Amino acid sequence: MIQASVVGGSGYVGGELIRLLLGHDQIELKQITSERNAGNLIYSVHPNLRGRTTLKFSALSTLEPCDLLFLALPHGQAMHQIDRFAAMAGKVIDLSADFRLRDTALYEDWYGQPHAAPQWLDRFVYGLPELHRDALKSASYVSGVGCNATASNLALYPLFKAGLVDKPRGAIVDIKVGSSEGGNTPSLSSHHPERSGTVRSFAPSGHRHTAEVIQEMGLQADAPTVHLSVTAIELVRGVLATAHVFLAEPVTEKDLWKAYRAAYGQEPFVRLVKDRKGIYRYPDPKILAGANYCDVGFELDERSGRVISIAALDNLMKGAAGSAVQCMNLMYGWPETSGLEFTGLHPV
Repeated sequence: MIQASVVGGSGYVGGELIRLLLGHDQIELKQITSERNAGNLIYSVHPNLRGRTTLKFSALSTLEPCDLLFLALPHGQAMHQIDRFAAMAGKVIDLSADFRLRDTALYEDWYGQPHAAPQWLDRFVYGLPELHRDALKSASYVSGVGCNATASNLALYPLFKAGLVDKPRGAIVDIKVGSSEGGNTPSLSSHHPERSGTVRSFAPSGHRHTAEVIQEMGLQADAPTVHLSVTAIELVRGVLATAHVFLAEPVTEKDLWKAYRAAYGQEPFVRLVKDRKGIYRYPDPKILAGANYCDVGFELDERSGRVISIAALDNLMKGAAGSAVQCMNLMYGWPETSGLEFTGLHPV
């Protein structure tokens, strides 16, 4: 049993993380901070946790040492205090974007400012177990993952790993996202009359998660060949990434099955979804709400020499808090699925 605390626990990702940690048999949840909610019961902000904990939010100034510290702060805040946080706990998992990128130039290009703690970047392991499992097992510092980047990376990884991609032509990834991706701070775009019924393109190019895909697929930062477009749809939880990948040479469907099974055949949280009939014959985020699975499927278009690779996940789970808990399990040598056994619901 270890003591874990959460810094910045009032947001949607923080709430999901608290829910998972409360259900984990190896965790004693010690503190949860929130400046605007200090002194209030956790369930006053996260009503689904009523009866699960009597903890109250505390101010960051009262943070005490613990074994493991989760940082769920808005982007740009953790890097200014990382020395303090690292002194408070032997292991740190930061769910923001502050330590996802290894290259300071890539960070400055996509986030528009110099990194405040560049000396820390190489100390963090990118927190996507499917790509960095061995490094995570010995890590003390782990970064979060972008939800759109996670769906894109898991859609693309089998094809890049197998060397099937024509890199100069690259890939175009069309991403549909739910409203929880925007966080819990109200805005005009989240106002119900404006958000309801939405199919709204809000980042046809230039989405920051593109940088994570460039890094994780081993592409050149100055000549990226992966292009993300992101569209908001009427959904609360969920990401659906549809990647169009151009092939270096002709392949058969059997070749693709080999590539996807080689990448994910032993993965506990990636399911290959490619059936010949039924409404769920391709990945669908609807049935993944609350689950840590990423469903991945594909289709071969022989006419154009293209593979359509599809990945679906819950942005708050596999796209954020779920992956963080999965990383924690690896860091401590616990069963990787501990606390993450929920399979999702149908119908919802």
